Amino acid sequence: MKKFVSIVLALCMCVALGVTAFAAEIDTDGGSGSTPVSLTTANDGIGGSDITPTKMSVTVPTVFPMAMSDDGDVVTATGCRIVNNSYGAVRVSSVTISAAEGWHLTSFGDKSVLAAEQVDSNKLGFAMSIGGGAQVKTNGTDSTQVLISAPVAGCYMTGAGDPEGSVAGIEYDGIVTPLSNAVTNATVASVVFVIEWDAVSNG
Repeated sequence: MKKFVSIVLALCMCVALGVTAFAAEIDTDGGSGSTPVSLTTANDGIGGSDITPTKMSVTVPTVFPMAMSDDGDVVTATGCRIVNNSYGAVRVSSVTISAAEGWHLTSFGDKSVLAAEQVDSNKLGFAMSIGGGAQVKTNGTDSTQVLISAPVAGCYMTGAGDPEGSVAGIEYDGIVTPLSNAVTNATVASVVFVIEWDAVSNG
């Protein structure tokens, strides 16, 4: 009985995974038949009914921590990165930074450029580079600034099969005006990454 049940289950699995095969008839000597190769995308494999494109799965840093010493030096974290867990290649199409409520963006540079600012001006200058590419930085006082408006060197990541090419490290830095009161984990800005497929249609 157990063997019979096992055979029945095996047959059911074969039927569930089966794909109908169509025949092209050739009825002359030396004749030929053209057989198209058909593709359907399904999130649960052959026989699935939910038709979907390739799944995108990319992780970006959840926070860019900064620590400012009592003499104004800013220390940032290491190991921040974007990881492409998708089967297909992706790229960073844009990066935008916006000041948090009560804070203001200013041009990034040496901390000495803020020496003339009043204490508690709550100004942040920010810079970053992705995948070893060129550094991009805040410039001016607009509350929202576009750091990257189109993919540049370093923004491209291969599919997950390439453990090195599917990861883009992020280096970042900042300068901050002096603070009269100590703060802990204060949100001073937010960075938005836009990720897209590195597709032919995207140029």
